Amino acid sequence: MPQERTSPLRAVPGATPRERAALGKAARRRTPRSSHHAYEPPAGRPDPLALLEAQSATRVPELVPIRYGRMTESPFRFYRGAAAIMASDLAGTPASGIRAQLCGDAHLLNFRLLASPERHLLFDINDFDETLPGPWEWDVKRLAASLVIAGRANGFTDKERARVVRATVRSYRESMIRFADMRNLDVWYAKVDEERLRAMAAGKLAAAGRRRVAGATAKARTRDSLQAFAKLTEVADGRLRIAPDPPLVVPLADLLPDAERRATEGQFRKLLRGYARSLPSDRRSLLADFRPVDMARKVVGVGSVGTRCWIFLLMGRDGEDPLFLQAKEADTSVLAPFAGASAYRNQGERVVAGQRLMQAAGDIFLGWERVDGFDGKRRDFYVRQLRDWKGIAAPEQMVPRGMSAFGELCGTTLARAHARSGDRIAIAAYLGHGDVFDRALETFAERYADQNERDHRALVDAVTAGRLTAAGEGRR
Repeated sequence: MPQERTSPLRAVPGATPRERAALGKAARRRTPRSSHHAYEPPAGRPDPLALLEAQSATRVPELVPIRYGRMTESPFRFYRGAAAIMASDLAGTPASGIRAQLCGDAHLLNFRLLASPERHLLFDINDFDETLPGPWEWDVKRLAASLVIAGRANGFTDKERARVVRATVRSYRESMIRFADMRNLDVWYAKVDEERLRAMAAGKLAAAGRRRVAGATAKARTRDSLQAFAKLTEVADGRLRIAPDPPLVVPLADLLPDAERRATEGQFRKLLRGYARSLPSDRRSLLADFRPVDMARKVVGVGSVGTRCWIFLLMGRDGEDPLFLQAKEADTSVLAPFAGASAYRNQGERVVAGQRLMQAAGDIFLGWERVDGFDGKRRDFYVRQLRDWKGIAAPEQMVPRGMSAFGELCGTTLARAHARSGDRIAIAAYLGHGDVFDRALETFAERYADQNERDHRALVDAVTAGRLTAAGEGRR
């Protein structure tokens, strides 16, 4: 197990709540809350396409056109893949100087239903590829802008989008104030569970919305290794294997000639053995009861397309006891050039540490490993279950009232995640009881949505002109 590191985000040792609140109020004088409305592209703004191309240079070349193809589909899909672009833009925006552990990519689809180890359904942040300590405002701004972009896609009016953003940011602000008054352990145990989801639906949604919430929670429980087993496997020549679905799922046996395949298979078995050492002893014992059966390359997400992502089929007691693990390449966070380098040398460990710090409950198989010589290079990976009661929102089906309610859930969840690492008392004092910050982010989100549309158009034009190649493909 790696040596523990002390978080750099704790309050000044020995500071009283009053002293911590004073820090937050002093930050208002340096950076007025109203200043957060600002976003204007600076004169020397980096070319957004050049930022995407720089990322693509380190990715699997034949998969990069799939990424561009997905990002051209709509401004919202572009935004999902543009975390590096927004990180560069956020670096020039006002910040209070108070830091927390960030998700780094806190758009609305990275909040979803997940299973706790105790088999309770929770609502939480899901994606931590870009996690890093940084200004807490960056996560809130990325969330707010994503809601405006999704609202525009749904044809919401200016007033409807404004209400969605204000509800979301107000929920973050009021939740942070509530967490500031709580004991440390109570903050750590706080969560949004299924009971709270149903209470929210009963109080804020019409009958159709309540039915969708009930349906989403029921469906999430079916999305586990058994469901993945039924969907992703086949028996070929008497052998159980992951079913090919190129280019989205390509088994290792179909990807490489025999000699290379055997060498790569050996690297993956080494990855699994090494990754096990990052797990607590009880989880290592559980993992040891499963044996690897097959492995495949898998295309996932939008921003992640082209990074090396592999899925492993393992079997336990018998042919009806599957476990699917996903090993995803972890590179330097897009926030690092602006927020500072990670304290972790292994980027997979960076992802896992951030996820464990921010989530209310985590995947029991979450861990990391570094593989030397893989693809001729040293690569970091983090590993988790492929599916474990995961339920994702469908923003295109949301009406304004539903998106407001969803935004409120995201706001309180993000506040809880930040409160676990940052100085929640200072952040709460900075935000205050008025709606100054809420209204500022309403303006920021609209301005940044405009920028996102310009960047999306630039990508579409680049594909049309032949500068970049985009590939269309279906999604499983």
